[in-house]
Amino acid sequence: MFVIRWVLGRIILFFNFIFTPKKLKRPIAEQQKVDDVTKSMTIYEYKACPFCVKVRRSLRRQGLNIITLDAKQEPHKSTLLSEGGKLQVPCMKIEEAGQSTWMYESSAIIGFLDKKFA
Repeated sequence: MFVIRWVLGRIILFFNFIFTPKKLKRPIAEQQKVDDVTKSMTIYEYKACPFCVKVRRSLRRQGLNIITLDAKQEPHKSTLLSEGGKLQVPCMKIEEAGQSTWMYESSAIIGFLDKKFA
């Protein structure tokens, strides 16, 4: 099973590289405002996970600069498990007014970002 997942993961990454979406271009001042908002957001992911690739492609299409962390590596794995409550990716951490909100599911993350930055 490991070999099959590894091969499929490499195929997903290859096609993602070949068909990378174009990044949205905004005026500099508008992009700076978006960047200020996205500083409080972090995405926990696995590089070859198809749902994580879906979220990364959406980030690129929208021109969002959100930090992505590999949830297979420590200390990110521990943080995701202890603070987020479960080891599931993709997961977006949103920090607002000292409170952290953890959002799971690629469709929910993409929908939230579409609504916020449309």
